[in-house]
Amino acid sequence: MNKPELEGTAHLLDELDKKLMVLLRDGRTLIGYLRSVDQFANLVLHKTIERIHVGKEYGDIPRGVFIVRGENVVLLGEIDAEREGELPLTEVSVDDILDAQRKEQELKQEKQRLLAKALKERGLHLMQDLTHDDMF
Repeated sequence: MNKPELEGTAHLLDELDKKLMVLLRDGRTLIGYLRSVDQFANLVLHKTIERIHVGKEYGDIPRGVFIVRGENVVLLGEIDAEREGELPLTEVSVDDILDAQRKEQELKQEKQRLLAKALKERGLHLMQDLTHDDMF
């Protein structure tokens, strides 16, 4: 007998107890085992790590049990256990990746400041108070 086709968030039931990567609306990347899901696509991840990427480097911050509100999930996918070790990235310590992330954010802020200054000189105003998250 054929398995009935699931609809909506019920598709996530097939992913229970699998290792998943979850991309959040704020840009964070979580990797953990899906333990629970509800009708709103809220997720409970177990043995969760937050993976931070900067260039060709990454660092993992252990987060433990993590509850994710469904509306914050942008992308969700299963981790291929066979290919997980073949990452073309270099793992660095948490301190090193956080430092690299801070430097990258400072560089972005400086570019944004220079853009705002150039626009202001041309009589235009860049609305700095709007963030990417505010547009949704």
